[in-house]
Amino acid sequence: METSLHQQLKLHYAGDVARTEVVLGPYRIDAIRDDELIEVQCASLAAIRTKIQSLLKRHTVRIIKPLVMRTRIAKRKTAKGKITSRRMSPKRGDLLDLFDDLIYFTRVFPHENLTLELVLVQVEQVRVPCRRRRRRWQKDYRVQDVRLETIESTVQLRTAGDLLDLVGMKDHCGEFTTEDIAAVTGRPRWYAQKIAYVLKHTAAIEAVARKRTGIIYRAA
Repeated sequence: METSLHQQLKLHYAGDVARTEVVLGPYRIDAIRDDELIEVQCASLAAIRTKIQSLLKRHTVRIIKPLVMRTRIAKRKTAKGKITSRRMSPKRGDLLDLFDDLIYFTRVFPHENLTLELVLVQVEQVRVPCRRRRRRWQKDYRVQDVRLETIESTVQLRTAGDLLDLVGMKDHCGEFTTEDIAAVTGRPRWYAQKIAYVLKHTAAIEAVARKRTGIIYRAA
């Protein structure tokens, strides 16, 4: 089901509802602006991997990827009831959260016809109670909708060098390991390894040696 966030971003980038949901061959495109195809992807980038690869053969494509920085949680007692409470979630998003997605998208990005635009947003998440929980670990609510509150800023990525900029490693001189990436990003070593995987498979960095401390990389 399409969320309000998806609809709002689609209209924001199209500028006119008539330019949304355009059929192009076997595909339905979220929006078209000038000669550029726009795809808003709130879910995993992996879900549109094949579609984007096909479109890039003949078209210029911009993927709009919202990254949630702050979430306001709104609760309803019933699906059609009024909002009974609102509170800010303590969780905060980060630009580096993108690498959770990019790890499945390295065969598509970078590409000369592709722009990946990160949209840093604050949203309201509407929750309603679940009728029953089948398992202990299952949540006692379901997300009914996600709505855009504000757009904080945007970041455009077109090249492997842009990814190095995002991580903060572009100006790193010489060789480095995932321990260095962890130190620069403030992320744990296991997440730095995920970042290194993406950087390597997008040709942003290359492995030059392997030591007991790990793989040695340098900017490509």
